[in-house]
Amino acid sequence: MARSFLFNALFYVTTTLFVVLGSPLLFGPRRWAMAALALHARTELWLLKHIVGLKVEVRGQEKLPGGACLVASKHQSAWETFALIPLFRDPALLMKRELFFIPFHGWFSKKFGMIPVDRDKGAIALRRMLREAKMRADAGREIIIFPEGTRRPPGAAPDYKTGVFLLYEALGVPCLPVALNSGLFWSRRSLRLHPGTIVVEFQDPIPPGLSKREFLPRLQDAIESATNRLLAEARGKEPNPALAVNS
Repeated sequence: MARSFLFNALFYVTTTLFVVLGSPLLFGPRRWAMAALALHARTELWLLKHIVGLKVEVRGQEKLPGGACLVASKHQSAWETFALIPLFRDPALLMKRELFFIPFHGWFSKKFGMIPVDRDKGAIALRRMLREAKMRADAGREIIIFPEGTRRPPGAAPDYKTGVFLLYEALGVPCLPVALNSGLFWSRRSLRLHPGTIVVEFQDPIPPGLSKREFLPRLQDAIESATNRLLAEARGKEPNPALAVNS
């Protein structure tokens, strides 16, 4: 627990330092700010490895499309909100609109070109979100979405929303399913972290143009089958008994 406490303390300290010392980047080119964002993620991953003993393995990076794509990732912990960033060329995440109103956090989110999502504002907000996502994709960026909308404990029944299909349909780009097992090591409801290896696995891209009836089952099967395999693999390898239960 002491290692978890130390990492969490350093996470907030280093994040604050990046934000404060990096404030001048708000007035520079976006690519500089994105480089700092990726550096922040690598710093936190380094701290996780050397303090907690939590490492990362990435599989299937050769499956990444060369240009714009829709990245649909499993979401089990806070880990993927920063750790996925350096795995892509120029990612843009979908984020809750209220986060954009937080000083510094919101300012940088706008600078990074993240995409605000306002679930309570109906069709107008949806059209705005799709329009902004299309602009990012047209610029060649990867659009990252968590298709279940929120963090789910390992092994929980899937709960995919139709928003991922609306994006897929509007963008007209390949969709890259992403499986992972982060929730075994970093619970969504606890600050305690466990040593081991978080595996991120890219699946075969789904080509554009499929119908909703074809796309959603194919996406869910790709992510869930691979995620279940990664969970079983981790539970078989790691000696920590905490990995034997849902987080």
